[in-house]
Amino acid sequence: MNTHFREWSAFATPVREGVVHMDLAVEGVHCAACMPTIERGLMRLDGVTHARLNLTTHRLAVEWQTEKTDADAIVTMIERLGYRAHPFDPGRISEEEDAHSKLLLRCLAVTGFAAMNIMLLSISVWSGNASDITPETRDFFHWISAVIALPAAAYAGRPFYASAFRALRAGNLNMDVPITLGVMLALGLSVLQTFQGAEDAYFDSAIMLLFFLLIGRFLDQNMRRRTRSFAENLATLRSETAIRRAADGTLREVPVSRIDPGDVVLVRAGERVGVDGVVISGTSEIDQSLVTGETALAAIKKGDRVYAGTLNGSGALDVRVTAAASGTLLDEVTKLIEAAAQAKSRYVRLADRAAALYAPLVHGAALLTFLGWWAIGIGWQPSLVIAISVLIITCPCALALAIPAVQVVASGVLFKRGVLLHSGDTLERLAAADTIVFDKTGTLTLPVPAIVNGGTHPPKVFAMAGRLALSSRHPLATALSRAAGAERPLEAAREVAGAGVEAEEGGTTHRLGSPRFCDVPERQLDAFLRAHPAASVIAYREGDDDAHLFALEQTLRADATTTVARLRKAGYQLEILSGDRDAAVTDVADRLAIATRRGGLDPAGKIARLEELKAAGRTVLMVGDGLNDAPALAAAHVSMSPVTAVHLSQAAADSVFLGDRLEPVAAALELSRRARRVMNQNLGAAALYNMVAVPFAVAGFVTPLLAALAMSFSSIVVTTNALRLRFGNDGTRDFEPQRPVACPVPAKEA
Repeated sequence: MNTHFREWSAFATPVREGVVHMDLAVEGVHCAACMPTIERGLMRLDGVTHARLNLTTHRLAVEWQTEKTDADAIVTMIERLGYRAHPFDPGRISEEEDAHSKLLLRCLAVTGFAAMNIMLLSISVWSGNASDITPETRDFFHWISAVIALPAAAYAGRPFYASAFRALRAGNLNMDVPITLGVMLALGLSVLQTFQGAEDAYFDSAIMLLFFLLIGRFLDQNMRRRTRSFAENLATLRSETAIRRAADGTLREVPVSRIDPGDVVLVRAGERVGVDGVVISGTSEIDQSLVTGETALAAIKKGDRVYAGTLNGSGALDVRVTAAASGTLLDEVTKLIEAAAQAKSRYVRLADRAAALYAPLVHGAALLTFLGWWAIGIGWQPSLVIAISVLIITCPCALALAIPAVQVVASGVLFKRGVLLHSGDTLERLAAADTIVFDKTGTLTLPVPAIVNGGTHPPKVFAMAGRLALSSRHPLATALSRAAGAERPLEAAREVAGAGVEAEEGGTTHRLGSPRFCDVPERQLDAFLRAHPAASVIAYREGDDDAHLFALEQTLRADATTTVARLRKAGYQLEILSGDRDAAVTDVADRLAIATRRGGLDPAGKIARLEELKAAGRTVLMVGDGLNDAPALAAAHVSMSPVTAVHLSQAAADSVFLGDRLEPVAAALELSRRARRVMNQNLGAAALYNMVAVPFAVAGFVTPLLAALAMSFSSIVVTTNALRLRFGNDGTRDFEPQRPVACPVPAKEA
């Protein structure tokens, strides 16, 4: 294994100087207790700086300092802990999961068949013990049960036995150890009592235990596979090749990895777009539901942007590439899904700690139960039966599934609603929010506004401004470049964060951005604003010439009014913090009836307002998309960003929502509160089950069969409770935020 891994260690990617990252697939992970075992074990290695295992995908993200350790030592430690590892390959993982699901299904079929037949024999024994069954007949039924149970348990229990033996060999205890111990003790004691001609045997208990455990594990396995299918469906949207148009017009199909920004590719009708880029010729209709959430085909013409993964409809398009093998919008979405899959919330860590403590506690309880009853004098065999019942009834499957089941289901539901989680505890922090702070441009409004005075500028000026705008992803610059029909950006353009872009062309400095950045005289700006009071302004200046001002009108997202009204009705305090002018902010705020609004804020100003809200006891959800929103997104208690946001804002946000609608924000808040309620319900149910069941088992009132039924029922309860998130209301009010804390704010802040 180690030699095999050395061959793959070259795929480790540098994180920073002296530190590399590798994703591994870990085999043998079956429960929440495996996660802290592996993570803590790796963190004990000198040089390992990060280790995070995802229970759903069995994907281990590990980072280490190359001077202190190497890949060989990491894989060796994983093997010492009782697991196997290999480089993460989604295709291989999918095949292994399919094979494991088929194995679980076969094992489930075997135990189901065996349980039905053994229960028929057991019912005859139970009724015969109460009437007139002869000892010979009872022993005969017991032996038939043994003939059925022993091979069935040997075959069907393999998923549990293999995991338990690996853990014991590594000197660890996982949740499969007590399961294996309980099954083997029950079978061994039953064989002994059958030899002795005793009235009772527990073959039915052992088989029923395996049967219900396999049901829970099979359901859990398939639930995880459905969640992984979201990311796999995105992967199928990726094209492996594209048709590149050479300078002489010839066409050649090449791998996407050989396409560079600036190349021109041909997208034929009916093909998936393989790159991000700008249409330079042709018209068509494209299915952009991946990007916008809109199922209707979008009309595409020269100057429009297209994205990898979207489906071209009726016409051929020539596209100037902006991103190909990496850096596409599809890549960003995929990375966000992977980041969400790697994350674990505070509740999951709580369940992990409880599961890690479980094994020694339950073994100690079973041992003390055995010794206590034996000391009382009931005999070692009855004492062992009671101890076996304690082992079985306290199986922590309910605890292990309580939170991961909710996270898996909730993340899947949110994905369907157009929300991608970027942080593990986003659900919990969304549920705690009572104040929502919106950016304006690109958040409450559509990311691309319309230019209303383009015809008043000389064509040459308009064209140069459009070319410079291609170097910026700011929504105003995007609108300008599209309106100008720009195809080729100015060379060596650089972006000044929060100000604009500039470039040298023909010995002249060209600037595009804020009026201050372009040194627009106040008199000129005031006159322009009086003529366009509701418009945003972007300035362009060539050298020392007079500045040219472009007015851009903002268009509200289609459902912004209804969504904001819904949030206000739910009791959330709403604010707008924007870097745009006060007049433009006021216009949008008035249309949405948001009383508290502030314009002209830089990143420090937004953070200062968030700190004010925090000091007043508010819990803030920040929704924004611009460069100047990134610090505020990171500083807020929880944050969301539209998928059209700049890279920096997406990285700072806890979640991203797709499409041109604002409704996913409300949907995320609604589902997060429901998810938190279900998490608490599941944890409470798991704790209550153990508080009630364990005393009964220790007192000797529970047989191994009843213990198996009770344990399996508890697991089914928490899983079913989590699945209710997929079907609607959980019986409580869906959309009710935390009770607001008193926080006096001005009625209007211009």
